[in-house]
Amino acid sequence: MRGAVRRGRESGQASPLYVFMVASLLFLALAFFAVGQAGATRNGAQSAADAAALAAAKESRDLFELGDLDPDALTDLFDGGLNGEDGCGASHAYAALNGATVVGCNELADGRWGFTVTVQSRKPVGDTILPGTEGDHAVATATAVVVPRCAFEPADDEDSPSPGSLDCEGSVLDLDPEDLPDMADLFEVRLAEN
Repeated sequence: MRGAVRRGRESGQASPLYVFMVASLLFLALAFFAVGQAGATRNGAQSAADAAALAAAKESRDLFELGDLDPDALTDLFDGGLNGEDGCGASHAYAALNGATVVGCNELADGRWGFTVTVQSRKPVGDTILPGTEGDHAVATATAVVVPRCAFEPADDEDSPSPGSLDCEGSVLDLDPEDLPDMADLFEVRLAEN
């Protein structure tokens, strides 16, 4: 008889523990969801920044006029001493396509031909269990550079009709001022470290 009484008193002791564990697991699940939601917003902003920076560098490369350059300027161009046009206009369009707004676009000042673009996501992180994050927007920055695929060698003879030749991975091409290669064939655009 005494054993039956003890069992009756202890039978309800596990219920608060189960309630606490279930509530804790639900809180953890909501916290992981909030962190995941913030991470997804950040990743989206980083993708927008990458696309915007690449667009700015590509626009700068594509607007560059190769035909007006003398051999000294061509040497500077392929050695990294000469930069192209401003390509920031293209960055705004690509950021918008990726759900972000450009908050900064600057040409690189470190001797490289390229742009650093900073974007802010249009959509905030949203309602989460973390107070104060409802109106926060993700901000991300990316840098893209224009890098030569070829090396330029000026012509030895100043009276030569060609300003020089290009060595593109072992393939040598004499430049013809009347039929210049496309800038996309001579320079590549890629993301770089800030």
